[in-house]
Amino acid sequence: MMVDMTDTATAAAALAGVAGLLADRTRATVCLALMDGRAWTAAELAGAAGVARSTATEHLNLLVAGGLLIEVRQGRHRYVRLSDDAAELVERLSAAAPPGSPPPVRSLTTAHRQRALAAARTCYDHLAGTLGVAVTDAMTARGLLSWDRGLSLTGDGEHWFTALVGAWPPATRRPLVRSCLDWTERRPHLGGATGAALCAHAVEAGWVVRSRRSRALRVTDAGRAALREQLGLELPPAG
Repeated sequence: MMVDMTDTATAAAALAGVAGLLADRTRATVCLALMDGRAWTAAELAGAAGVARSTATEHLNLLVAGGLLIEVRQGRHRYVRLSDDAAELVERLSAAAPPGSPPPVRSLTTAHRQRALAAARTCYDHLAGTLGVAVTDAMTARGLLSWDRGLSLTGDGEHWFTALVGAWPPATRRPLVRSCLDWTERRPHLGGATGAALCAHAVEAGWVVRSRRSRALRVTDAGRAALREQLGLELPPAG
C-alpha cells in the first residue's frame, strides 16, 4: 500500500504547529486559565500568566490564528475563549503529562484550592474531577451510558436526559457524547454536547455552585439529594 508522503507531510506540519503553540509556558497558562469556560480579556489573561499585557496580546494572536482560541468582540472590548476542540485537547494533555513531584503547598489557601479543584470542577463546560468521574460511572452503572463501541448514550440514557434537561442540545459539529480523560482522576468523564448540557443543568438547578476565583464547583445539599435520586450516587457530605 502506497503512502501519500505529501498528505503525511501536511498532517505532520499541522500537528507540529499545534504542538508548538502549546509548548510555550505562557500560552499553556493562558489555555489552562480559559478552561473555566468564560471569555477573558487580554488584561485578565496577562495577570493570570504573570506577563505584560502587550506580551499576552502577542500570544493570544498566535493562539487565535492557530484555531485554539476564538475571538469575541463586544463593542470596543475584545475577549477570547477556547474552542471546543482546544478545551478537550488541553484537558487530555494535562491528564497525559507525567505526574512528577507536585509543587510544594505554601499556604492553607492553596491547599484548599487544590482540593476543591480535584473534588469538583468544570472542564471547560462539563463536569470534571471526582464529581465528573463519579457521575459518569453512575450513568454507566444505571445503563444510561454504554462503552461497548466507544462512549454513547443508550436508549434509556436518551429518555433520562430528555426528562432531566427538557431538550436536546442544538445540533452543531460538536459530538453529542465524548469521553474526556480527567486531568486529576486519570479516568474518563462525560464530555461533548451532552456533558455540557448536563453541567449547565446542574448549575441552573442549584446542584453545584461555581467558585468566584477558580473553576472549582461546590456540590450543594440539593445537588447531593438530586444526584442520589437521579443516579443513586452517594456523595460524602461537605467537609
